[in-house]
Amino acid sequence: MLSTATPAPIRTAALLAAGLLLLTACGESGSTGAADGKKAEGFPLTLKNCGRTVTVKAPPQQAVSVDQGSTEILLSLGLADRLAGTATWSDPVMKGLEKANAGVERISENRPSSEKVLDKEPDFLSASFASTLAKGGVAPREQFEKLGVPTYVSPADCVGKDNSGGGDGARTAPLTMDSVYTEVRELAQVFGVPERGDALVKKLRARVDKATDGIDASLLYWFSDSKAPYLAGCCGAPGVITRELGAKNVFDDTQDEWPQISWETVADRNPDVLVIGDLSRTMQTAESAEKKIEFLESNPVTKTMDAVKNRRYVLLSGQAMNPTIRTVEGLERVAAGLRDFGLAG
Repeated sequence: MLSTATPAPIRTAALLAAGLLLLTACGESGSTGAADGKKAEGFPLTLKNCGRTVTVKAPPQQAVSVDQGSTEILLSLGLADRLAGTATWSDPVMKGLEKANAGVERISENRPSSEKVLDKEPDFLSASFASTLAKGGVAPREQFEKLGVPTYVSPADCVGKDNSGGGDGARTAPLTMDSVYTEVRELAQVFGVPERGDALVKKLRARVDKATDGIDASLLYWFSDSKAPYLAGCCGAPGVITRELGAKNVFDDTQDEWPQISWETVADRNPDVLVIGDLSRTMQTAESAEKKIEFLESNPVTKTMDAVKNRRYVLLSGQAMNPTIRTVEGLERVAAGLRDFGLAG
């Protein structure tokens, strides 16, 4: 689910030109990521990414990650010392990454302006969502590429997905963890540490295998907003969790990533378990799990649902409900919750 913060205006042509001169000067300083000015092995590196060709001349030394999911991958790869800044946070940082994250400047809690990003003189820019690096987001990818700054967007947000219709897009094919694994490996390649990417993917695969269960239960995933709730459709990150567990998403009949659905429709489908996003941001109504549960148990439509009457709630971070490495965390927590409710084998 994306941040909906209002972006700052894109820089003027004059400011972009000034930034280009600054970044060019920095590129001529000899900081290539290789000892004694030698080219790093495997560079320049060229990748196909979300319909674009991305060329990285040397391992980044001053990257900016403008979405939390991308940031947590880079931190998990041990690259905190190569991050000049991060932005767009919906949750506390993933457990185990607190120390690494503390040393990286957070330039904005929500989507930053292009000015804030360029102020960090980045040599690489990564994002989890295509909309972050598009018109209406931080800035379109081509704006940064004109300045010589390579950009990268998570394949999970463009492979088998149509983002042309606005909102959070619609899946044309179900998301799989392979897209997340691809992102991990490609970012590791970009930074010149491919072995770290392989090691992280191996750990994630092992966790998925361990958490998988055969479960006969219906689930509903609620990300945010109580007035017009954003609920998971069939085929995004919640779909990965549901399929791996052998369970059923009550809204698996919609391809939209996060459709807004009425509470009357929710109550009619009456899921066995409610998987609730516990967000720390304050952009919409009912962001925290506490506020969501308070709403569910007081609203005349929702309080009669079986899951509410029996308090069958599983709480997840927002990032665990997005296509990131924390989708694995979501899988583990949902599996554990279903076992606690006696719904798992």
